[in-house]
This record gives sequence, structure tokens and C-alpha cells, in this order.
Amino acid sequence: MGIEGLSSRMEGDSSQSTLAAARNIVLCALKEYELDWTKIDYIGQSDSVTFKIETETAGKLLLRIHGERSSRAEILSELEWLRHLSQTAGLVVPEGRVSSSGSYILETGGEEQLHYVTMMRWVEGEHAEGNLPDEQVFATGAMLAGMHEAGVQFVPSADFTRPAWGADSFRAEWTKLEKHHAAMVSEEQWKLYQAAADKILNELEAMQPQAGNYGLIHGDLHSGNVVFAEGKPRAIDFGRCGYGFYLYDLAAALLELSTEQRSRLIEGYRSVRTLEMESDYERKLECFFVMIMIGNYSHHIVHPAEIPGLREEQPYALAYLREYLAGSRFLFKRIEPAL
Repeated sequence: MGIEGLSSRMEGDSSQSTLAAARNIVLCALKEYELDWTKIDYIGQSDSVTFKIETETAGKLLLRIHGERSSRAEILSELEWLRHLSQTAGLVVPEGRVSSSGSYILETGGEEQLHYVTMMRWVEGEHAEGNLPDEQVFATGAMLAGMHEAGVQFVPSADFTRPAWGADSFRAEWTKLEKHHAAMVSEEQWKLYQAAADKILNELEAMQPQAGNYGLIHGDLHSGNVVFAEGKPRAIDFGRCGYGFYLYDLAAALLELSTEQRSRLIEGYRSVRTLEMESDYERKLECFFVMIMIGNYSHHIVHPAEIPGLREEQPYALAYLREYLAGSRFLFKRIEPAL
């Protein structure tokens, strides 16, 4: 499939004006990289619009058209972090590719509609289908610990800047969810969310960042951002990488796992590095677990097509909220959905 197929692949996600703009940006970028491309596949749109590029001589590549929220400094910092993970820590991650002019970032459009574009190495692997085998869950935990360990040796440049995931970011997510919550829950149910948000903020304010428990994290390690090659996990999509507690990353990975497999992920992580705050790590993990769950709802609730799915999840979400507010340990036991 050539560029002609790009339109049909994007029809379900974007307007015609967005389609036209994306096509033009992709073609302009490919000229700047002087690539002998053979196929362009649209992947999806979130904070960035992403495409898979197949070429004759450079293999497969990932092209990203960054959204308005991404600054040039933040994009360059992400690429700096990925270079460290790849070249120093030896992890298989996406890595930036320079254009023919030697730049890691291309700028397209004018001042009113400026777009940043990056080209990256494509990470080979397949997304898991269905439940992961225990050994792959264990390996994912070990991979995550390896990324955290790599951060200890990382010396950022003077201009390095990435977002932080903590109390301030949660307040922003909460404000957004608060505006739209009626589409997802009743006012009575919303009271549980409000109480949980208050508790989360209190717990976050009490946590003390230290070298062993806080640093650069992936920030969004759900199943869609992990691929497997020969059974070994590889993390992709570092668009939300930034500073945060390492337990935040762990909680994101736990969110989609069964109660039994959550223990395996923790075991994998501990096989590489010690969990700081061992005595109360589970309580903090649960705080981040609920924090990320609420953040996910904040992200998706503005998309009308996703509202039915969010409503269907509420019996489980409300059950977690009640356990969290009661101070019960819930991550490693089966929770019955709320009626």
C-alpha cells in the first residue's frame, strides 16, 4: 500500500481537513529524510499522529507528528533519554533518526500551524493477544526495573525538560474529569471519586522523592505500549516519559493484569532492583493504581464514542474506590464489582 491507502486508514479517526494536512506533512518529512519509502501505514492518533514507514534501505521507521502540547525542548529531551536507554543501557527502544540536514526535529507549517515531526527506529515485536503467560509478565516487571536502574546513571543535559507525574498533574486530570463526570457516573457515585481524589492528593503530598524511589519513568506502560519479540518485552511510545515515583510506572502496568499476575510482575521487578519503601509499598501502589485509573477516565471521557465503555467499567472502578477509601489492601485479591 502506498500513500493512496493513507486516507482510507484514517477515515474513522479524523476529518478530511486533518487527513489532507497529515498527508502533506508526511510527504514533506519523507523528502527531508531522503527516504526511498515503499509503504506508509497510519497507526493512530493520541498526543501524536503516528505512521509506520517501510523503506528499501533503512528498514521500518516510525514517523510522529506531534501535538500542540509538545514543545521542542520536551521532544529533544525525550530523544535524549531514549538514546541513553538504547546506547548506554542496551535496551531495545525507539531511537531518533536525524534528517538529511542533521536535525532530530523537523518543523512544518507556519507560525499559526507549526508542527514538529520526528522519525524514529521501528521496534520490532508483536502486541500480546489475550492473557500473557506468567513468564512474560515476570519479564515485563524485570524490563521495567531495568529502565528505572538506567535512570540512576543518566546525566541529563542542561536543557533537559520533561513533565512530572504527581500531585499537580493529577489536579489537572481531575479538573478535566470533573467537567464531564455526569456522562460516566451518577452524582451519588461521583462522591466516591471526590473522596478518593482527596485521599490521593493527601498521600502524594506526604511522599518524599528520593534517589531510590523517584526518577525518570515511562509514564504510560499499559499493554498497548509493550511489544514482544521472541517472548521478550520491549517498551514503546515514550511520549509521556517524565519524572515520577517508580511505583507510578508499576501501578500502570498492574492495572490490566489479573490479581495473580500482579504478583508475578512484582517478582520480576524485584529480580532486578529492590522496591524502595518495602514496608508500605503496597499501600502506595494502590494510591497510584487509583490515581492512574482516574487519569485514564479523564483522558477518555472527552471522546463520545468511548463513553459506553467507561460506563460499563464503573462497577469495577467503584469497587476499587470503596476498597481504597476503606484502607483495605486490594491489589492482590479478587474484588467483586459494585452493584
